[in-house]
Amino acid sequence: MHSFFSKRTMVATILICIFLLYITFTFNSCLMPSIRRSLQKNNVYENDEPKKKTTSSNCSEVLEIRLVDTVVRNVPLTGLNDGENTSKYRLLSEHGERLNRHLPKVLIIGIKKSGTRALLEFIRLHPLVRAAGSEVHFFDRHYQRGLHWYRGRMPTTIDGQITMEKTPSYFITKEVPYRVHHMNPSTKLLIVVRDPVQRAISDYTQAASKRKEMKTFEELAFLNLTAGVVDTNWGPIKIGLYARHLERWIKYFSLSQFLFISGERLISDPAFEIGRVQDFLGLKRIITEKYFYFNSSKGFPCLIKSESRSTPHCLGKSKGRSHPSISSSAYKHLKEFYRPYNLKFYQMTGIDFGWP
Repeated sequence: MHSFFSKRTMVATILICIFLLYITFTFNSCLMPSIRRSLQKNNVYENDEPKKKTTSSNCSEVLEIRLVDTVVRNVPLTGLNDGENTSKYRLLSEHGERLNRHLPKVLIIGIKKSGTRALLEFIRLHPLVRAAGSEVHFFDRHYQRGLHWYRGRMPTTIDGQITMEKTPSYFITKEVPYRVHHMNPSTKLLIVVRDPVQRAISDYTQAASKRKEMKTFEELAFLNLTAGVVDTNWGPIKIGLYARHLERWIKYFSLSQFLFISGERLISDPAFEIGRVQDFLGLKRIITEKYFYFNSSKGFPCLIKSESRSTPHCLGKSKGRSHPSISSSAYKHLKEFYRPYNLKFYQMTGIDFGWP
């Protein structure tokens, strides 16, 4: 009798184990994928390192929680990048919009003192453009920090927005073309160019404003002014050799990936040049003449409104400085010096910028 009950108990135990195994199998094979799909549908997942950590920046926490081999990240809207605390992005977050940081798909790579800041301020008026607020200098100064660091310097974006960064020294730095190509061979490149003589004078003017005692422009630009011998090792002169710098870039990128913007026309007709930029980036033409007005005292176009201000304003006080008087002979020699380089640049880009 005892043996009979022992056998019944054993059979019952086996049946219960089989039933539990069946329930476990059904849960894993059916219910878990359903839960995953539900979470993905609601944008819970974000591919990242499968680990749990807590870091802080400016007293704002970034919390990562491990959930079924996936990381859920709560990214703060304040304290990480310029302009991150704007009300519209806080509102987007509150309505469930997913905010991410991406490596830039568009770079303004130059040229210094040609209008790169104006270009950035104008194009970021577009609702589908988000840009780093300051020059990051990743590809020329901070490359050793890695792409993870670079991505962290970018603003948060929502689906459909373009991430952009501006550092004018990229154009003239030898290592940068390869490094940008290594990050993304499809990167779009914006270059603002300007009459190299005027650009050099503007470059000198900026430097002289920061130093009390500085040699004259002619003393720095020429080895022998009478003979017209230009010092090609002086930075402001060397930067203006656009064709030489462009040769390095076209080894890695096709010309179709460049948009060359006239610095002169960006001042005289900003809506026209910004229209070209919007077309190049595949954006609807939203930024038009109604966004600009001309400030006669500064000699520059100003904004009726911007991403951070709803009132009319111009660029910083450093823009539109008065240039020092340059001797006619120095100006003539510099025009002659740059002429062959300009012509080659026209041939390479297929654009005649009309510099004298």
